[in-house]
Amino acid sequence: MAKREKKPVHHVQMTDGKRAIIQQLLQEYDIETAEDIQDALKDLLGGTIKEMMEAEMDDHLGYAKSERIDRDDQSDYRNGTKRKQVNTRYGSMTINVPQDRNSTFEPQVVKKRQKDISDIDQKIISMYAKGMTTRQISDTLMDIYGFEVSEGFISDVTDKLLPQIEEWQNRPLDEAYPVLFIDAIHYSVRDNGVIRKLAAYVILGISMEGKKEVLTIEVGQNESAKYWLSVLNSLKNRGVKDILIICADGLTGIKEAINTAFPQTEYQRCIVHQVRNTMKYVADKDRKAFAADLKKIYHAPNADRAAEIRDTVAEKWSEKYPNAMKSWTTNWDAITPIFKFSSDVRTVIYTTNAIESLNSTYRKLNRQRSVFPSDHALLKALYLATYEATKKWTMPIRNWGKVYGELSIMYEGRIPE
Repeated sequence: MAKREKKPVHHVQMTDGKRAIIQQLLQEYDIETAEDIQDALKDLLGGTIKEMMEAEMDDHLGYAKSERIDRDDQSDYRNGTKRKQVNTRYGSMTINVPQDRNSTFEPQVVKKRQKDISDIDQKIISMYAKGMTTRQISDTLMDIYGFEVSEGFISDVTDKLLPQIEEWQNRPLDEAYPVLFIDAIHYSVRDNGVIRKLAAYVILGISMEGKKEVLTIEVGQNESAKYWLSVLNSLKNRGVKDILIICADGLTGIKEAINTAFPQTEYQRCIVHQVRNTMKYVADKDRKAFAADLKKIYHAPNADRAAEIRDTVAEKWSEKYPNAMKSWTTNWDAITPIFKFSSDVRTVIYTTNAIESLNSTYRKLNRQRSVFPSDHALLKALYLATYEATKKWTMPIRNWGKVYGELSIMYEGRIPE
């Protein structure tokens, strides 16, 4: 058998110039460890910045430092240097910034009032997006880069996101959405020294192209018809004219608000939440059997058959759990819309996979931070978590072609053919 030819191994090209720089580096610095290399690079960075700033000053004044000039003929001239502490990827260091007599020199390599040249803002925001607290970020920067960043500085950096969040919250939306999901996750937030629970309401839409999109995140309001009407009116003000189905849990006042803001929209009680709310009454030993019985209800071929199965399940478990099935009867009008659809459309509506996967990202924030210092801090964390989670949302949801076709027939004239 012929011997397989080995593929050549590609190395970084070592030019004579690079080799000479390394030799000079070894002669100039007593390098024995990787840490010594870092120290040498830090020193070289400081020297490089100094030379670049001097070149900038030459350009600003119109003559080189070595050139002799008659000051009477020159309106501006060098006026020494000023020490400045900056943070770099190699740690904290002091640089000498050239000064001019008229204070008109504007350095570009390290700008005035710039205290950091390590792209620290983006690093802080990236860590914040992963759910780290300001204290954890500060400690991490100290461990990695060797310089201290105050929690206040980190808050200032992330506060730069607030105008971006406001713009995102007010961006124009599509005219129509086939399905909207509304869900709530609760967080502990410190408010004037008192820790209280705040709800973050997430509104997720499925577009006409079948793609998922977070339309908005609302933090901290109390549920009521008035509140939900203001939220839905906000969507209208951003361009939404029609929604076919809104799927939500039993949020206080949501049904009344939908009827007022979008009279043609169907309110679908979230089946996942309906099942969870029922199962909280059930002992562990009965959970599997009870869940199987509930599944028969929402897998029924039509509403009439589903009602029969509901009554049978209620009767079967009434002795052990007399109140478990009560909400199925009370909320039946909001549960039944799904029964007119095929399994493809039902899967989109009642499994709520779209919002459940998003919620798992939001729940990580609860595990990583027991208490948020403010509602603004919570909103920043939610926005960044949303940004990270939705990067992958590039494709339509599964079987969207079939779903769209059925919806266009069921809601004739309300979505494009």
